Amino acid sequence: MNRYINIAVIVSGIDEYYQSCIVGGIQEYAVSHNINLVHFIAFGGIMSDNRHDTGEYNIFSLPDFSKFDGAILLTNTISSSAVANKIISRIKKSNIPAVSIDNDIPEFYHIGINNTDAMEKIVEHFIIHHGFKTFNYISGPENNPESVVRYNTFRKTLKKYNISFDERRVYFGDFRALSGRQAADYFLNSGLEMPDAIISANDVMAVSAMNIFEENGFKIPDNVCFSGFDNTYDARNYYPELTSIQRPLRESGILSCKILFKHLNGHKCERSTILDMTPRFTQSCGCKSTNSETIESFKKHNYRTLESNAISRSIINRMSCQLIDCDSIEEYTERLKPFISEIKAEEFYLCLCDNWNQTIYDDNNYVFKVNTNFTIEGYTDNVIVPLALKNGQFFSGSNFKSRLMLPEMLKDTDKNKFYYFVPIHFRERCLGYIIILNSNFPIKSPMFQTWSITICNSIENIRKIECLDSAIKKLDKLYTIDTLSGIYNRNGFKNNTSELFTYCIKRKRPVMLMFIDMDNLKIINDNYGHKAGDEAIRTTAKAIKQACANGEVYCRFGGDEFIVFAADFSEEDAIKLTESIHENLYRESKNLERDYILTASIGHHIQIPTENSQLFQLVTIADNVMYTQKNRKKKSKYLKRNDV
Repeated sequence: MNRYINIAVIVSGIDEYYQSCIVGGIQEYAVSHNINLVHFIAFGGIMSDNRHDTGEYNIFSLPDFSKFDGAILLTNTISSSAVANKIISRIKKSNIPAVSIDNDIPEFYHIGINNTDAMEKIVEHFIIHHGFKTFNYISGPENNPESVVRYNTFRKTLKKYNISFDERRVYFGDFRALSGRQAADYFLNSGLEMPDAIISANDVMAVSAMNIFEENGFKIPDNVCFSGFDNTYDARNYYPELTSIQRPLRESGILSCKILFKHLNGHKCERSTILDMTPRFTQSCGCKSTNSETIESFKKHNYRTLESNAISRSIINRMSCQLIDCDSIEEYTERLKPFISEIKAEEFYLCLCDNWNQTIYDDNNYVFKVNTNFTIEGYTDNVIVPLALKNGQFFSGSNFKSRLMLPEMLKDTDKNKFYYFVPIHFRERCLGYIIILNSNFPIKSPMFQTWSITICNSIENIRKIECLDSAIKKLDKLYTIDTLSGIYNRNGFKNNTSELFTYCIKRKRPVMLMFIDMDNLKIINDNYGHKAGDEAIRTTAKAIKQACANGEVYCRFGGDEFIVFAADFSEEDAIKLTESIHENLYRESKNLERDYILTASIGHHIQIPTENSQLFQLVTIADNVMYTQKNRKKKSKYLKRNDV
C-alpha cells in the first residue's frame, strides 16, 4: 500500500461550470500525485428556501478535518456566510493547511484573481471604445466577496469617467441563470429608459438576461449591449458571442492542489497567488468574434452534451418512477441497486441517521403527537447502512459512528480515491448522507443535483409511509386494545376469536367461555378514589394475562368484567385456570401493599358449538354461571382485609 495524501474539498453546486472546472483541475493534479480527494458537496442557495438550504449545508458539519492532511475551500459558492464561517473556524481548529480559492481568508493559502482590474477593463472598454453612457448592472449576492468587489469596481469606474448611476439600474442575483431572467424582467418593467449596456457579474446571468431581451424584440448588440465574467464555454458559443473575462478556473484547481502537495512535502509556498485574466471583447458589445473553435468541434461538443443530458434524464426519470411507490426501505434499496450501477460508482453507501424514520406515536399514553426529535444540525452518533456497494457486490452494511464519516476511508491505498459526500434531507430535517466513490457522474453530469433531490424525496416518502404504517398499526391497536388494562377490548376479543370459533364449529371441537367479575370495585372507587379503582382493574387484567399461558384469548369486556375464550378445554382445564387466576390475583394485590385484597367471581361454560351457535350467546351463559357463583359468596358491605 502507498501513502496517499488525503484532502477534503468543500464546495456547493459542483455541477455548475465554475465549480466543475475548478474541481476538474484539482482532480487532474491529484491523479498524478498520490492524492485522495473527499468532496463534501451541497446544493444550497438554489431553491430560494432557507429550510432546504439548512438541510443541504448540514453536510459540511460531517467532516472531521483533523483526519485530513489538508483542505481546499470554495466558500464563495456557499450562499450562507454563517455556514462558511463555521467551516473556516473548524478547519483552523484542526490545524491543517488549507487553500481558499477566490475568497481570501487570513491564515489560509489563497488563489485569486484581480477582480478589480478585470471589471475595470470591461467598463472602460464600453465607455472609451463604444462611448456608452447609460449602464445597468446584474450583480451577484450582496454578501459574496467577489460579487462585492466587482460591483464596487463597476461603480468606481463610472465615477472615474464622471458617469452617474441610478440605483434602480442594479439587480442583485445569485450568479445563477434564474437571476439573469429575473434581472431582465426587472429592467424591462422598470419604466426607465433602456441602457446602452448591461454588465453582468458572471456569464450565466448575462446569457439568461440576453435571452429574455431577445424574446422581447431587442437585438443584441444593436439595441443593447451585454458583457459577462468567467468566459464559460456556453457563453463563448452563444450567438452573439458574449464579451467576457477569461479566467483560469482549471488552473486555479490545479494550483490549489499543488500548493498543498508542496506544503505537505516541506516546501515553502507563497500565501497568496493572483492569477492573470484576459478580457475578450466580442459580438455582444459590438466587437468581432474571437472564438476560434470550429463548427465541427462545436457540433461534437453539443452532441456529447445532449447525449449526456439525455442519459442523465433517463436515469433520473426511471429512478423516480421506480422509487416513488416503494412501501419499505427493503423494497427501496432493492429497486435502487440498478440505478447505482448505471452511474458506474466503484463504491456506494446509503447512510441513514438512526432516527431517520422515527414515528410520531406515544406508545405509553396511546396518543399521537408531533415529533420534534429529528436532527437538524450534525448527524446522529450512529448511522445505519441499508445499502452498500463494494467489490461489485451489493449488501447491507454495518452500522458505524458518524464521526468516522466512513470507516477505513482514509487508510492507505494502492490507487487514487475520489469520494463524494452528498446530504440526504427533507427541508431542514437531516436523514443521512450518500457516499459515492470514483464515479464521473457527480462531476460530469449537469443533472447530479436533480439525481440527489430524487434520492432525498424518495427517502422522505419511505419515511412517511413507514410512519403512516406505524400509525395505522397503532390505530388498530387503539381499536382492539383496552387502553386502561392493556389487554384486548371487545373488538380485539371478537377479531381474535372468530376464526378459531368457526374452526371449532366445523370440527366439532369444544370451546370454553369464562366470565370474570371483579368484587367490590365500586367500594374501592368510593373509599380510595378512581386511581385506586383503575389500579385494581389493571391488576386483575395482569392476573388473567399471567394465567392464560396456553393460547387462551382474554379481554376486558367492560367496566369490572373480563372474559376468556379457549378451544379444546376440559372441565378440569377450566377449574385449573380459575384457580390460577385467583392465586395470581391474590399475589398481585398483596404486592400492591394496600389494606385490602382483590377478589373476583368467576364462572365458565363449555360446549361443542353448532352452526347456529353465537359466541356472545355463550358469553351470556358463562355470565349467568358467574352470577350464581357470586351469589353464593357471603355478602358484606366491607372489603376483605389483609388480616382476615
